[in-house]
Amino acid sequence: MINKKNLWFLTLFSLVLVLSIYYVTMPNEIFDKNIKETTTDNSTTKVEETSIISALKVEDDNNVMDKINSLKEKLTSTDISTEEKNSVFEELKLLNKNSSKEETIELKIKELCNCENFVKIDGDNIRVVLDSKDSNTSNANNIMRLVQNEFDDKMYISVKYN
Repeated sequence: MINKKNLWFLTLFSLVLVLSIYYVTMPNEIFDKNIKETTTDNSTTKVEETSIISALKVEDDNNVMDKINSLKEKLTSTDISTEEKNSVFEELKLLNKNSSKEETIELKIKELCNCENFVKIDGDNIRVVLDSKDSNTSNANNIMRLVQNEFDDKMYISVKYN
């Protein structure tokens, strides 16, 4: 019979395992891209636009991992109550759900606009950054509709072009 401790352990272990496999299987080009696209010209550094999207993604991944680690520490702590552990676990589930929703939206925007993009969900605010010089309002409206269709509740969506 599985008790609550074992269930918590299995759930957290599964989450850690899935995230570990995700990071291990990520292509190295994502990290090498920033290095290759940075060029030196007369002692000044010029950063290509696509590296901004990559930098945003890497920074967001680091923030999410830090948040997951702090939440896991809280879950394994013996100082907090069961109700607090449940709320921490729900926060972990929401974080995981938002990450997968961000990836889904990024893929749909890439299909629609054929450009690299970054999506960040923060509560009911959604930030979309596009790597495109074609900044027209109809395209931004289409992206906003596409993103809103992914949610049941009203979301506040901002679209920025780089």
